[in-house]
Amino acid sequence: MKYQNAAGILPEKLLAEIQKYVHGEFVYIPNPEGIRKRWGENSGSRQLLRQRNTEIRERFSKGETITGLSDQFCLSYDSIKKIIYTK
Repeated sequence: MKYQNAAGILPEKLLAEIQKYVHGEFVYIPNPEGIRKRWGENSGSRQLLRQRNTEIRERFSKGETITGLSDQFCLSYDSIKKIIYTK
């Protein structure tokens, strides 16, 4: 999130109205509910985890053990089970 000067982006009347409530302070304006991105969408983390989990499921279906996958991916036994048995 980057800082923007309100004087450069808001109409004068709107800026004057906001200044009635806030004087020289930072104001966070959230995105509308329907536009918010989910965790990891900006950074790509969500996609990387999806790919990792797909690889874990594929390896398990080819015969690798949960213990072996746990060691390879540095995840707990229970975490591997959750990935394998839920989608």
